[in-house]
Amino acid sequence: MFIVEETIPGTEAAQIPKQRGESLLDTAVRYAEERHWDVFPGTWLEAADGTQRCSCGDAACPAPGAHPARPDWQTQATGSATVVRRMWQARPTASVLLPTGRTFDAISVPETAGFLALARMERMGLTLGPVTLRPDRRVEFFVLPGASVKLPELVRRLGWSVSSLDLAVLGEGAYVAAPPTRFGSRGAVQWARRPTPANRWLPDAEELIPPLVYACGRDR
Repeated sequence: MFIVEETIPGTEAAQIPKQRGESLLDTAVRYAEERHWDVFPGTWLEAADGTQRCSCGDAACPAPGAHPARPDWQTQATGSATVVRRMWQARPTASVLLPTGRTFDAISVPETAGFLALARMERMGLTLGPVTLRPDRRVEFFVLPGASVKLPELVRRLGWSVSSLDLAVLGEGAYVAAPPTRFGSRGAVQWARRPTPANRWLPDAEELIPPLVYACGRDR
């Protein structure tokens, strides 16, 4: 059974009940029931020669155990707790993946820029949605859908181009790996800002882009 990592220090004091010790099935069901997020099972990790390898069979998989297992994953994603339970009962160790472009988009930046932006956002008093930290040192900010359409113009107004910054939006047709999904031996996805009743309503990308662009510009 996977164990959910502790929330990274500095997160909100008021948290939803901790998921430590929950199975991946229970966690996936909670995302569907409590947040009304669509979820779908991804690949999983298999022990081979003393190491953990991705179920996809690629020894050089860039995201072992943390990517879609099927090409039709978009049609597989569901917000039905009953269907979610059935899917994870069939594959209990499958990673928990969330499609973007439906109930949220995700803005992805490097870890250093992400935490610089978080500190700046707190000083500005901005309302944040959930934020994840991946073991490949990427931070993902959950925002309202439609961010990918707005991003180029928002960045241009700030004097930058999207191509000059390590900043991307995951929208329709993409996905994020949710805690406690593991990336092989690199570790698990964690919450930098855990989902709470207070952040159920997500911010618009327009609110977060200025501090994120500032931080990415500093991190170049």
